[in-house]
Amino acid sequence: MQATTVLVEGESDRLAVETLAVRLGHDLAAERVTVVPMGGATSIVRFLDLYGPNGAGHRLLGLCDVRESRGIARALGRAGFGPGPLAELGFHVCDADLEDELIRCLGIDGVLDVIAAQGELASFRILQRQPSQRERPITAQLRRFFGGRSGNKVRYARLLVDALPEGQAPPPLAHLVASF
Repeated sequence: MQATTVLVEGESDRLAVETLAVRLGHDLAAERVTVVPMGGATSIVRFLDLYGPNGAGHRLLGLCDVRESRGIARALGRAGFGPGPLAELGFHVCDADLEDELIRCLGIDGVLDVIAAQGELASFRILQRQPSQRERPITAQLRRFFGGRSGNKVRYARLLVDALPEGQAPPPLAHLVASF
């Protein structure tokens, strides 16, 4: 069985992918699937060299944010993966980012329930009252909450995936895990 390397932008993405995979019954070690955070999408060339056809020869899959998708497509093309939609090349694109996808899939109330269960709803309400946040949509406020405090994206990645109703996951994440 050929090894599969899943390239993701960061640690929170790695945790979300692994959490959903395990939840869906995957044994990543037995299936020879490794999820690798790149430390940002701009590092993809180095990881394509390491794991791609000119490196370890792994089957490559990935997840990226829409704003990074053009750079990912260019890097894949230069590495010989051919033209075509990223999904056909095994790379799935989040509309804004994975947190945005999770918020939409779980719903505002579901996300607020997760935050409340962590004892941080009051902290989120304080963020909402800040002048720079007052007029922003709640989805933008939630994304700021997750990204604004060190470690929050990583901490909430697993919690948000675990809170998803059975059989529901953001399409890019679900399609990626289904392709293992």
